[in-house]
Amino acid sequence: MAPRRKKIYEGKAKILYEGPEPGTLVQYFKDDATAFNAQKKATIEGKGVLNNRLSEYFMTGLANIGVPNHFIKRLNMREQLIRQVEIVPLEVIVRNFAAGSIAKRLGLEEGTPLPRPIVEYSYKNDELGDPLVPEEYIIAFGWANQQDLDDIVALALRVNDFLTGVFYGVGIKLIDFKIEIGRIWDGDFMRLIVADEISPDSCRLWDIKTGQKLDKDVFRRDLGSLTDAYTEVAKRLGVLPTNTQPIKPTLIN
Repeated sequence: MAPRRKKIYEGKAKILYEGPEPGTLVQYFKDDATAFNAQKKATIEGKGVLNNRLSEYFMTGLANIGVPNHFIKRLNMREQLIRQVEIVPLEVIVRNFAAGSIAKRLGLEEGTPLPRPIVEYSYKNDELGDPLVPEEYIIAFGWANQQDLDDIVALALRVNDFLTGVFYGVGIKLIDFKIEIGRIWDGDFMRLIVADEISPDSCRLWDIKTGQKLDKDVFRRDLGSLTDAYTEVAKRLGVLPTNTQPIKPTLIN
């Protein structure tokens, strides 16, 4: 019998286990769905399987265009092998259209195109509700330096260009998304790479023609089946064959 794996970390949607080689982890995708800082919770059967496949698809695509990330390979339906990184304690949010908190803060109608992609940061702290923080705070508290932030913005905008094009090609508008960034060390040399996941859990996705939401807002706002929405995204991208039966169903703030 194989020894029980050592759990390194458990978050709202994923568990990280010790990997088979030094410098690696196994990332397990759960079926849990949360919103409003986990005030709303549910188990959505099959969500973890879909997010594992979708994150593999996006991370592989990014690697193919030279955007470094932590993904190594998918191991099975729910797990992938990733590089161990030191996570920068920020959520990096890229917004193309007004939705969610920016619409409320600025009194904008949801769906209003922004003058250009806006990159903003929130401090990763569930107890505080992941508060929005300016660059001045980030540098003052030592979460990242100015060079790091320049590199993070460049990475985030490259991810945005890639995702915008991929989604547009299958009739989906990328409203906004969030990513996390990790540091990896090669001796004394440090690099920043994309980490965590890229999936409909971390993006806002609207059908270009109908405006139908195909992301976690379906769960946040009780708009129907979350699994059906994620399955639709996966089918359009070719991640699932078109004859796949929908999995039975049981936030960027």
